Amino acid sequence: MALSKLPDSVLIDQYLNGNETAFSHLIKKHESKVFGFIYSKVQDEDLANDIFQETFIKIIHTLKNKGYQEEGKFIQWTIRIAHNLIIDYFRKNNKVQFNRDTEEFSVFNTFVDETPNIEGILIDFQMEKDIRKMIERLPKDQQVVIELRMYEDLSFKEIADITGVSINTALGRMRYALINLRKIINENQIILE
Repeated sequence: MALSKLPDSVLIDQYLNGNETAFSHLIKKHESKVFGFIYSKVQDEDLANDIFQETFIKIIHTLKNKGYQEEGKFIQWTIRIAHNLIIDYFRKNNKVQFNRDTEEFSVFNTFVDETPNIEGILIDFQMEKDIRKMIERLPKDQQVVIELRMYEDLSFKEIADITGVSINTALGRMRYALINLRKIINENQIILE
């Protein structure tokens, strides 16, 4: 069987056993999806190439250090790494749009102190923990859709591509996840504000 037809887990095993070509095939197999995801977020080809390379460097490092647990979700893991690197890039470079004052817009109208107080931070942290616990009670396929949509900010088309299902199936899983979350909230009389 040609290397390009092998499952990701087999390519990873072969790479870890010294077959560098297996990793090349793994990159080629997912190149367009990963690069497309990165480019859709940064809208700059050179930057997208840099982040793409950084993503696979991080993957190599993690694989070599035995930090990857194979669960048949290599592409989701890769997209998550790319997403985190994009966020890091924007944080480091403080990519904020610059606007000049005009009659319709004054930069001083945008200054609002939204610094959260400690109570707000603790409440947000506890709510996040509670929501995560509820999500963990969902069936695995619903968990994946919720996490990719809510935490990774992916479109349903991207979710469908990553999970290998149709858009309608991804939408259905999201619908059932929300229905199930409502049931969990009602059964446990949880109040989310």
